[in-house]
Amino acid sequence: MFRSLEICKALHAHEVILITGGPHIDVRLPGHIREFRLHELQMDRDFKGLFSSESSSGLNRIKNERQKRLLGFFKKERPDLFILELYPFGRKAFRYELDPVLHAIREKKLNVRGIFSSVRDVLVEKEDQELHELRALRKLNNYFDGVLIHSDPEVVTLDETFYHYDDIRVPIVYTGYIASKPLPGSRARLRRQLGIADDDRLVVASAGGGNVGAPLLESVINAFARLDVNQSCYLCVFTGPYLDQNDFKRLKTMANDHIQIEQFVPGFLSFMAAADLSISMGGYNTTMNILATGVPALVWPFPQNQEQRLRAERLQHKGLLRILDSQDMDPSQMASVIEHVMAEPLRPRVAINLEGAVHTAEWLERWAQHSA
Repeated sequence: MFRSLEICKALHAHEVILITGGPHIDVRLPGHIREFRLHELQMDRDFKGLFSSESSSGLNRIKNERQKRLLGFFKKERPDLFILELYPFGRKAFRYELDPVLHAIREKKLNVRGIFSSVRDVLVEKEDQELHELRALRKLNNYFDGVLIHSDPEVVTLDETFYHYDDIRVPIVYTGYIASKPLPGSRARLRRQLGIADDDRLVVASAGGGNVGAPLLESVINAFARLDVNQSCYLCVFTGPYLDQNDFKRLKTMANDHIQIEQFVPGFLSFMAAADLSISMGGYNTTMNILATGVPALVWPFPQNQEQRLRAERLQHKGLLRILDSQDMDPSQMASVIEHVMAEPLRPRVAINLEGAVHTAEWLERWAQHSA
């Protein structure tokens, strides 16, 4: 959602329609962007399948309505360009609604000039990797006009997690990473707003969307009481909007004058800029927040696949963050690690391309001009 939103913002000279279909997130859209919402679907907690968050309707009915509504959108709006987030490298569960649109475009039943896949730096491994890649490859080469990889190739390249990379027959573009930038003065402004002095310490702990991450946040909160620091220390915890409500309520009982616990705030990047330490999962967006603000960071990669760990390992090698391991989840050990990192006065120097949104917009504009 947020990576796509940054691309939409960078296309500020154009009319942009952002198609969404997950649980609603309250974000303010610039005037050139309007949202087109499908009926809500989301992944289950085990990432095994879809379920409907609209309990009054069955899953099949929701899927049928989404498919019809999406096709109707393209017939009515007749967009010039269609950018798909991750598909066909991922989001296979949504092929029932995406493939009919792609097929109709190639059959000239829908008037769309260009189709592009917008892909993060690291792909998740599949149970049958060969079958998955061959299926993705067929769709790329038959339907798409380009692949936009939101990565800096000095960090990681797509061929490391997509082994049929050399068989892709459409243009491949490395745009750089997509990262929101904090507004000038964000650090001082937010600390002043929170009543935190220059020599106080602020720790921000977060769990991305919140589907996973409760164990990390609980460990950080318990470790916070064990910190042995001379300055006053404050902890702001952001659970993410999708954290299980029972977990959120349990964590919320642990708040006090020095511990603030919220689900989500629109100004999260300002908190990162104001922090002396970030502790988080290793998802794409949070990692880019770390790099954009230069905050010292501890990262616990999601353990069920390679995506977060591979990215975190590359950035740790460059001295831009430190990876937390399973033994660090013990609150006493976590407290020791936090104290060690906060004792280091220097912030890491980030020398990575973070202009992916701007470069994506510029490349798409050039493509559209040359294909006119």
